[in-house]
Amino acid sequence: MNKDALGIELAGLITRLRGQEARAIGQLISLVENESPLTRLIDAELAPHTGRAHIVGLTGPPGVGKSTSVTALVTELRSRGNTVAVLAVDPSSPFTGGALLGDRVRMQSHATDPGVYIRSMASRGALGGLSASAAAALRILDASGFDVVLVETVGVGQSEVDISAVADTTVVLLAPGSGDDVQAAKAGVLEIGDIFVVNKADQSGAGTARRQLTHMLSGNQHDAASWLPPVILTVAPSSDGIVEVVDTVARHRAYLTTSGELEQRRIRRARREIEALTMQLVSRRLRNGAQAARLESLASSVAGGQADPYAAAAELAGP
Repeated sequence: MNKDALGIELAGLITRLRGQEARAIGQLISLVENESPLTRLIDAELAPHTGRAHIVGLTGPPGVGKSTSVTALVTELRSRGNTVAVLAVDPSSPFTGGALLGDRVRMQSHATDPGVYIRSMASRGALGGLSASAAAALRILDASGFDVVLVETVGVGQSEVDISAVADTTVVLLAPGSGDDVQAAKAGVLEIGDIFVVNKADQSGAGTARRQLTHMLSGNQHDAASWLPPVILTVAPSSDGIVEVVDTVARHRAYLTTSGELEQRRIRRARREIEALTMQLVSRRLRNGAQAARLESLASSVAGGQADPYAAAAELAGP
């Protein structure tokens, strides 16, 4: 297929995307997930249509009920007339690199709702719980016109706080009686969470976990006008507490907008992505053509003691 034909086909996909056609959304996400050469063109075409959706990240350790909570949140958001997209970042298959958990299997009750789009993406070993193409996929969902985009990540750990880099609002889910509150403090999640949810609140220890988290959060320094993350108790299967979570997400969105923090977060997000893409481009150039040969020559000089790594890097980077 020639370049003009590709352009016509892509234009058609984007037109269908703007109408929230599920097949077109899926095709475009597959292109960016598979690092298609069309990714740059897709981003350029969609850029004017982004920035409207509220991107809400949900993260937490395995077993705290993230998928059940997402299902309950979608139900509540739909009851309020919001259209919702869900991007579930799953562990990667060691054989295919694909997502092990099926997007439709997890939320069958929403699978036929035209106001809901659900997609799984493989993390492909990404330490932060998000695949490298997740940001591009989120732009596609944003440009599709969904009111809210929910991003569910693999889990929380020392390196797994990347959700705050792509979300407007970050919701951290924990469970009582498992020491998750202490782990959250260690992992730095207290700094990235905007809303904390203690799920499985019908189990013993939920009140204690809530009090401990509230105490730790109140110990952080907050200006009088800043957002103090609340701690909410939920029982996702019965939707207990879900209304409060959705209300709080909406309240946080209003706070971000009126305080100017939403714009600042999105600028920081764009800066991080630009930096990451710049590093990818530099790395690609170092592996190909004249730069690759130059790198090999400099590496030989460093290995032979004729040059030091810093001087070699400076020479390779140029003025």
